[in-house]
Amino acid sequence: MMEAPEILYVDESILVCVKPAGFLSERGPGKNLPDALAEYGEVKTVHRLDKQVAGVMVLARTQAAAASLIGQIERRETEKTYLAVVRGVPEAPSGEMRDLLFHDARTNKTFVVKRERKGVREARLSYEVLGSRELDGQTCSLVRVKLETGRTHQIRVQFASRGHSLLGDIRYGSKHPCGVSLWAYRLAFRHPKTGETMTFERRPERVFPWSAFEEDFPL
Repeated sequence: MMEAPEILYVDESILVCVKPAGFLSERGPGKNLPDALAEYGEVKTVHRLDKQVAGVMVLARTQAAAASLIGQIERRETEKTYLAVVRGVPEAPSGEMRDLLFHDARTNKTFVVKRERKGVREARLSYEVLGSRELDGQTCSLVRVKLETGRTHQIRVQFASRGHSLLGDIRYGSKHPCGVSLWAYRLAFRHPKTGETMTFERRPERVFPWSAFEEDFPL
């Protein structure tokens, strides 16, 4: 039986849930959110999390809701906050990262590049270090990340390019077997029908490496 995502909110327009790691955000082969949420009818994916990444997502239950949410995302009117465990300690306790990214669809890998060209897009995020710990013989940090743009593998590659790959992110330089340590912690948007600002938060599960940083989690 397919694992059931945790439902945080549902009405006739939207559904908010916690996507488990290992699920595709869109319908596709294997475990995916639309199939796992089939009891709620045809849900429409309006934003994505990488397959390996878990956390809060909103899906639309009508075409009108999908159009509204996609518009908010394109106009950068939504707020997406993540928690990540990175290797090492970033030099500045807080700051901004700006890069030009190129995603190679053939290898499904994103690269930081120096010049604009076809397929290159600007990526911006801000971060804050919440705490540092020794984990399995290496220093790691819990960081809170706010996305200003939403590029493929953005958080993963921007930190990795600065020598702070996410713990367990084998694709971008970590060899730890724990899986990609990235969690979609907070999501805020306007309800497509009422216009009300809605905010949803969910802490990571109490498993490694998140369990090592429980006292550092945002309140």
